[in-house]
Amino acid sequence: MSAESNNTSSFGVRSAIGWPIGGAVGGAIGAAVFGLVIWLFQPAAIEAAIPSAYGIDPAGVTGWLIHIGHGVFLGLVFGFVVTRRPILSAIRMNPETDVISSTSVAMRVVGAGLAYGIAIWAVVPVVVLPVWMDALGTGDGGFPIVAVESLLGHALFGVVLGLVFAVIVDLTDRETGELLEG
Repeated sequence: MSAESNNTSSFGVRSAIGWPIGGAVGGAIGAAVFGLVIWLFQPAAIEAAIPSAYGIDPAGVTGWLIHIGHGVFLGLVFGFVVTRRPILSAIRMNPETDVISSTSVAMRVVGAGLAYGIAIWAVVPVVVLPVWMDALGTGDGGFPIVAVESLLGHALFGVVLGLVFAVIVDLTDRETGELLEG
C-alpha cells in the first residue's frame, strides 16, 4: 500500500488520525455558527442558560466555552462515526439513482452532517436535557425544547460540521478498515 492511499486529509494530515482533527474543528466551527445565531436572537440562552445547565453561575464567556466544547465533543463523535466501515461504505457507494450518484462524497458528508445535527436535536434537547435539568433540580417545566429554532440551529450545526469535515478530511480514497480502526 502506498503512502498516498493513507492520506486522509487534503491539508497534510497523513494518517488515520485525520478524522479527530476534522471532527473537532468542524464541531467547533459548527457550534460557533449555531451559537452566534442563538446569541443574536436570545443572548441569555448562551450566556446564562448553558452555564446554569451545569449549575454554574453565568460569568463572561463561560456559556460560549461550554457550547464550543459541546461542539468539539459532538464533532469528534461525528468524525468517528462517519469513518467507520458501515457509514463510510454507505457514503462512498455509487447507487443506481441519478440524484445520489451525481453527488460527490463531500456533499454526502454534508448530508450526513445534516442528519447528525437533526439526530442530536432529537436526542439532546428533547430527551437528555429535560432529564438532566430535573436531576439538577433546575428544570422549569419549559422542556423539552422542541422549538423550530432549536431544530434549525442543530441542523445548521450539522451542515457546517459536515462541510468543514469534508474540506479537512478526504474520504474518497480512504480504505474502509475494521470497525474500530482509525
